[in-house]
Amino acid sequence: MPRQTIVFNGDAPTRAAVESSLAAHHLLVFEDCDLSTTDLSRLDLQDAVFRNCQLLETSLYAAKLGRTRWTRCRAGHADFESADLVDALFESCDLNNSSWRRARLASSTFRSCKLTGARFEETSHLALTFEDSLLVGADLRRMSFRKALLKGLDFSDADLSGCDFREAVFEGGSLRDAHIRDTRFEEADLREADLGGLKLANARQFLGATVSARQAAEMVRSMGLNVA
Repeated sequence: MPRQTIVFNGDAPTRAAVESSLAAHHLLVFEDCDLSTTDLSRLDLQDAVFRNCQLLETSLYAAKLGRTRWTRCRAGHADFESADLVDALFESCDLNNSSWRRARLASSTFRSCKLTGARFEETSHLALTFEDSLLVGADLRRMSFRKALLKGLDFSDADLSGCDFREAVFEGGSLRDAHIRDTRFEEADLREADLGGLKLANARQFLGATVSARQAAEMVRSMGLNVA
């Protein structure tokens, strides 16, 4: 039997109102809602839809958010720690300084999103996709992007320590001043990425990688060598 859809439109629903709808097994749609600072932690919001919503500093700690859809939402400093976001989709969202620690992000997609300063420590992220998004200063330590097609991703000043970019292909984007301690780029195609400011501590990190002549010269100069 199809679930009844309940639409919160232009509201500022309380946790109690959301819980009441969930108890009736309704499918929830939030449009133009202000959920800022609301405690939605541990709620089962699977399949919910969020459009043009404000979720500034909202707590979604350990919430069930599988297959949720988020469009043009503002969720700066929101807490998604330990949430289940399998197959979730975020489009054109402002998620700056949000926390995703230990979240389940398998098969999730972030498209045209702002994730400056976001923290992704210890996430489960198999088949996670970022497209045309800002990840400036984000904490992405030990994440795997192996064999991924990376389109328009700005990793400037991000912490990429221990990340795996082997055989990845960069279509535009930036690695400028990124932190790449123990990061692997073997066989990656970096020709379209901005590599300015990278500190090349170990050439073995880039064995077999493809870079342009200009990029190669910049990387050699970063080692203190003169290119004649």
